[in-house]
Amino acid sequence: MSDIKDTVESLLNRGFNRRSFLRTISGASLAWALGPRLARGASGSTADRDLPTETKVSVIKTDSRRKGIGEAIASLELEEEFTGKEVLVKPNFNTADPFPASTHNDTLIGIIEELREMGTGQITLGERSGPPPTHEVFEDKGIYELAEDHDFKLVNFDRLPEEDLLVQRPENSHWKDGFRVARPMLESEKIVSTPCLKTHQFGGEFTMSLKLSVGIVPREGYNYMSELHSSTHMREMIAEINQVYSPDLIVMDAMEVFTDGGPSHGEKKTANLIVAGTDRVAVDAVGVAVLKHLGSNREIMGTDTFEQEQIRRAVEIGLGVDDPAKIDLVGNGPARETIEAIRSNL
Repeated sequence: MSDIKDTVESLLNRGFNRRSFLRTISGASLAWALGPRLARGASGSTADRDLPTETKVSVIKTDSRRKGIGEAIASLELEEEFTGKEVLVKPNFNTADPFPASTHNDTLIGIIEELREMGTGQITLGERSGPPPTHEVFEDKGIYELAEDHDFKLVNFDRLPEEDLLVQRPENSHWKDGFRVARPMLESEKIVSTPCLKTHQFGGEFTMSLKLSVGIVPREGYNYMSELHSSTHMREMIAEINQVYSPDLIVMDAMEVFTDGGPSHGEKKTANLIVAGTDRVAVDAVGVAVLKHLGSNREIMGTDTFEQEQIRRAVEIGLGVDDPAKIDLVGNGPARETIEAIRSNL
């Protein structure tokens, strides 16, 4: 195995990206064997990861979703990193229920337009919904027409062949025997996550960027979802899925949020916020702080932000900042008071 590892590292150092390497090597069995080691953001030992010293999170208060998305992304100064790169967008399409239950179509359009202005290459949207089948959610939300109108590709993770659902076995995981992950999430040059901000009444407690990763694990033909939802370690297992990839941009639409109930229906409040960053721990921590500021349920209000199990576990396995002091909150003028409230709730 050490010889294989040396060969992989040699090729990657010579300019092969992970996707081109997997296309170049011969034999599906080798791709399967190396899949977990080549996953974006994966590591043989999470203890070896260096935690970031600081990360920027943009908080834009606005009445215009489109303008807010533009301002939030621009403040992160990522254009050079995205220029010429193919991008996979991972939305929140658990169901087709109206926003904030699912990613707003206008949010998708705004993000895609911003990515095009950044000079990206091909844009693809990939998702696995559930309980409803993904193709029905696409139909109900008008995503097929949206893709045609705005020239992006669609990948239905439900319909990937078994060889494109790669087995991942992160170390120190509560998953019994690992889990499979949709290949595009491991091999795309850039990944953009588009979570909503809402509570989750069925064990997750909240669903933002960390929980968005449940949609990269297949539902049909495997017992992963029953394993997840029956476990007393559910929130930790949600965080552990995130070890196998890293998003390059997170844009969280918090124009409206569920402060109780969720994920499909709940108590809705208006926040008029767009939150963006590159660190899942930081973005979700900011989201929890927003819920605390608005007034939420007992699980949110009664637990310190960095003691929420999803966030605490994500910090333990090296997925993001380990201290609220490392979150650099930036925003526009109207967001000033909200940012101060977020700081006090982190």
